[in-house]
Amino acid sequence: MFDYLEPEANDHQETNPGAGSLPLPPRSGANDKGTRPLNPEKLRHLLYGSRAAIDRTIKILHAHGYADPNDWSDPMPTDQPGQWMAILTKTLLME
Repeated sequence: MFDYLEPEANDHQETNPGAGSLPLPPRSGANDKGTRPLNPEKLRHLLYGSRAAIDRTIKILHAHGYADPNDWSDPMPTDQPGQWMAILTKTLLME
């Protein structure tokens, strides 16, 4: 799909020590004991723009640990000249 350069080993370790997923929001109030159910919800991201802009955005989201580049669709041309589209469907746990 894209020529992808892996981030350096020390990039973003202080902000993202996990293995590629964002932490759940902190719990507050009377339900601190984890009694609130987490419901899965699908979220769809659509990127429109030049191939370079789409590629860069996918790399930035990956560097932040949000989505793996292979989870995105292959870029598809739109009816606008020079405009491309990529899609990601992600399941998030919502409180």
